[in-house]
Amino acid sequence: MKPAYKISLKQRLILTYAVFISLSLTVLTIIINYFFGLIFSDLIRDNIREKNGEIVQIISEQYNPLSGEFDSLSLEALGMHFVHEGYIVTVLDRRGNHIWDARSCDMQQCMDIIGEITERMEKEIRLDGAFQNQRYPLAYRNETVGSVSIETYGPFFYNETEFAFLASINRLLFFAGLVFIVLSVAVSVFLAAGLSRPILKAGEAARRIAREHSGGMGDDSQLIRISDQYRTRELHELSRSINELAEELEAGERRQRRLTADVAHELRTPLACLQANVEAMIDGVWEPTTERLAGCHEEILRLSSLVEDLQLLTNLEWENLSLDKNDIDIKKLLHSAAEQFFPAAGKKGIDINFDLEPGVIQADYNRLKQVFINLLSNAVTYTDRGSVTITARRREQNAGTDARWEFTVADTGIGIPREDLPHVFERFYRSDKSRNRRTGGSGIGLAIAAAIIKAHGGEISAESGGDGGSVFRVVI
Repeated sequence: MKPAYKISLKQRLILTYAVFISLSLTVLTIIINYFFGLIFSDLIRDNIREKNGEIVQIISEQYNPLSGEFDSLSLEALGMHFVHEGYIVTVLDRRGNHIWDARSCDMQQCMDIIGEITERMEKEIRLDGAFQNQRYPLAYRNETVGSVSIETYGPFFYNETEFAFLASINRLLFFAGLVFIVLSVAVSVFLAAGLSRPILKAGEAARRIAREHSGGMGDDSQLIRISDQYRTRELHELSRSINELAEELEAGERRQRRLTADVAHELRTPLACLQANVEAMIDGVWEPTTERLAGCHEEILRLSSLVEDLQLLTNLEWENLSLDKNDIDIKKLLHSAAEQFFPAAGKKGIDINFDLEPGVIQADYNRLKQVFINLLSNAVTYTDRGSVTITARRREQNAGTDARWEFTVADTGIGIPREDLPHVFERFYRSDKSRNRRTGGSGIGLAIAAAIIKAHGGEISAESGGDGGSVFRVVI
């Protein structure tokens, strides 16, 4: 099946900006036209009223008081002039008799003008109306000498000049809108490019990082970094996150290479020793004495311990660890875990102290004991003088919830560099490459402890001691 076309961020932004601007401009144009139409219509109504008054005044001036009649020639000239402006005029004397009627004078011309005005208003302006008749008195020196009937399209109408003005305004708005849309689209293209370019760079950098790390980084791998000098906060954060990811992956690759070399060394040393001893015995160079066989057995136990630790860690990390939780006496658990370290601590002249609050915790006894055995093993191994202190404290408890217990294993040993503290629970991590070789540790005891505590829903952390040494803190 052919994959659906996916629109790019740049295209989406441009399309969104263009649609938004077009809709906004359309709505704005409609609003402007509406309110402008209202204002212009009121103005036209005022003009029509003024024009009607002007017509009445002009026709009144055509009255001859000596003859008591209106000048018919002047009325005809004025009437036809008013007809061309859209005003159908009929003049009557004081008895109501027609003196001059535009329709009678030139019926065809009147009908053409009426039809033109009606078509203009109904089709162009979309205003439904009809011609309306209004009668005004004609006076000479406060004496009524007749009346005039003025017929106009109502409620208002535009003459040719006014209609042309309105059309020019609409054209101006239309072309201004087009120019504004073009400029807005150009600006949107510029903005979209400015936003999408860093994202595309980040995506390309992420793909390069994936390609680099999918096959493993070599020593000559090129460092992948992108600029994070952006004024937009989100783009700055995105670029910085990509760079931090690259740095973390590179650091992880370095740790993995170092870790692999360390594990290979841990395996190579006992295997080389076993191979040399067994070959010497087979060739008859050495006799298979009890001491030599005991040395081979010790190396085998060392290998077995490393393999068991690796298998245990794999099970803890990749399988759903099944916990056999029971009520555990905290003092009994911690004394039992520390018991096997008393001889080694006594030989080094260090004390193992307890500061325990009595209580019971729900946990897997054997798994939790393994955690404290691993922590105490590190503490005793890397402490040459001073003491190791184990504490247990109950923390605040909310109503209806289990109690939170905090345990610490603090020593006065060589400590852990501050930059290595976030990584001590990673498998095979070591701040000093020679430490595990010197002490015989596998380098995964803390990783096992962290996995067990996580399975219990707790937290484990490491920090530097106030007077040297280190402090491991467990909260369950």
